[in-house]
Amino acid sequence: MSGITKEMTIGEILRTNPDVAPVLMDAGMHCLGCPSAQAESLEEAAMVHGIDIDALMAAIEAV
Repeated sequence: MSGITKEMTIGEILRTNPDVAPVLMDAGMHCLGCPSAQAESLEEAAMVHGIDIDALMAAIEAV
């Protein structure tokens, strides 16, 4: 989906496109509503969870 970048927070991404939530959950990011989701960028969260950011972005863009 255009408009979503790895620099955005998870909260921003979900406000932009709520349909991305299942992609994030499937990737292992289960705390979509936690405080970190409002502060960390998607790239930072991916690093913390050991998720490949490029693969995650490809999955998000496919939504």
